[in-house]
Amino acid sequence: MSNPRPQVIVIEDDAQIRRFMRAGLGAHGFEVHEAETGRSGLAAVMHSKPALVILDLGLPDMDGVDVVRQLREWTSMPVLVLSARTLESDKIAALDAGADDYVTKPFGMGELLARIRVALRHSDGTGSAQARNPVFEAGTPDWKIKVDLARRNVVVNGQEVHFTPIEYRLLAMLVRHAGRVLTHRQLLKEVWGPAHVEHTHYLRIYMAVLRNKLEQNPARPRVLLTESGVGYRLVEGHTNATASKVDT
Repeated sequence: MSNPRPQVIVIEDDAQIRRFMRAGLGAHGFEVHEAETGRSGLAAVMHSKPALVILDLGLPDMDGVDVVRQLREWTSMPVLVLSARTLESDKIAALDAGADDYVTKPFGMGELLARIRVALRHSDGTGSAQARNPVFEAGTPDWKIKVDLARRNVVVNGQEVHFTPIEYRLLAMLVRHAGRVLTHRQLLKEVWGPAHVEHTHYLRIYMAVLRNKLEQNPARPRVLLTESGVGYRLVEGHTNATASKVDT
């Protein structure tokens, strides 16, 4: 049986460019799916797990850089930015957010196909092995926590809980590395930026907020643990472990 055609999702609001890419990529063996907005593109990626995403930055509902950031919260599949923005700062922002490559408009199909081939060589060629499970579950038998990174949804004991953007970025970082100790510097650099790696008081404040929202007894956490003098660790799965006293 022949291998299925690799799927590509094109997130682009310009219908003419979508038609051009659908025809060009389709003629070279790709199955192309289209989305006109960032939110519909994110939903399409979540449901179909494509081999590659081609993304415009100037979308009608959200900036493409934010789409890249949200994708990187739960998947490492290749993302190729295709944009009319030519400033170096725009390219840096997209690449720093997690894009694998950046192609400026106008573009030729030959160059685009070459960039796609490079991106797929750096993955498994289908995207399937690149997608992490976007749903994280933890807690105790009587206190359950569920974080859906793809939907940016957090449910604690059956109730949806709201998080501010910084709180959510911190939680998502811990979820992506569940079971591992993340140092103070790692968390500060990824959530607040390199200029804040010495501001450990930020972590103390925000970890207390996360525990208040996630833990059954914030003073004796079972899920979000402190590794004294090093950093923090989010416990994987459900546990019957004895709660430890908070030591921030």
